Amino acid sequence: MSTPQKIRKAVFPAAGMGTRFLPATKSTPKEMLCLVDKPLIQYGVEEAVAAGCTEIIIVTGRGKTTMEDHFDKSAELEASLLAKNKIALLEIAQSVSKLAKIVYVRQPEALGLGHAVLMAKEIVGNEPFCVLLPDDIVDASTPCMKQMVEAFHETQSSILGSEVVEGDAISAYGCLDCTPDATNPRLLSVSGMVEKPAPGTQPSQNAIIGRYILTPRIFEMIETIKPGAGGELQLTDAILALLQYEKVYGFSYEGKRHDAGDKQGFLRATVELALKHPKLGGDFRNWLKTQNF
Repeated sequence: MSTPQKIRKAVFPAAGMGTRFLPATKSTPKEMLCLVDKPLIQYGVEEAVAAGCTEIIIVTGRGKTTMEDHFDKSAELEASLLAKNKIALLEIAQSVSKLAKIVYVRQPEALGLGHAVLMAKEIVGNEPFCVLLPDDIVDASTPCMKQMVEAFHETQSSILGSEVVEGDAISAYGCLDCTPDATNPRLLSVSGMVEKPAPGTQPSQNAIIGRYILTPRIFEMIETIKPGAGGELQLTDAILALLQYEKVYGFSYEGKRHDAGDKQGFLRATVELALKHPKLGGDFRNWLKTQNF
């Protein structure tokens, strides 16, 4: 019997241009937009670390160097804070650079999510790994990826984060053709998937969200699928191909997802997370009560 594999590496596709947030993203990476007091990508990195990942692989593109600076040690800033005896702020600054081992790989062209994941092939190697999309912020008592890693320990199979999306709104998502697993009520046995189904044609209301655990065979599948619209390699097409060889599960996580890649979703996430913030929440809530919007 083979030794169960563990998840040690997390891939963050972060090479997109963030056009939905223009003009804010003209010179600032979307992943570095601040949600309350942290950039979007830091929420995801912290989630991956909480799930046991020790190596973070960020797939970047041109103009994304501020992400590297953010997670790097800042000797000048730390020296300044120490000289001013601002120890609490110093500890915050140092904690960011100590989160995990972070490596970067360039995606030379924006050729789809599948292509972005493929850029991490040599660094990931022959082991399962997780993928987190920085746009999706999941507020959960147990981090979403930690829940999924625990399920992976049980299945040793690829797992796709999923949530129920009611009505025709499912047409904006990848949609699972699935049935509940007999052994675990949160697992969904996947037989297929449809990308952005036309209203009324969806096989279920179970949408795929930006959390994945994938076996290394996915790289072979990405390399063999045909490009779709715009020459892009779609990760869902590669997962469909993977289904011919391996079991794939959906996972209904506990928590609330915020689509921070959309302006409305970003604003709502800002308010909800601010209200939950241990230092800011109380005063912010009291202020909101005094306003006549």
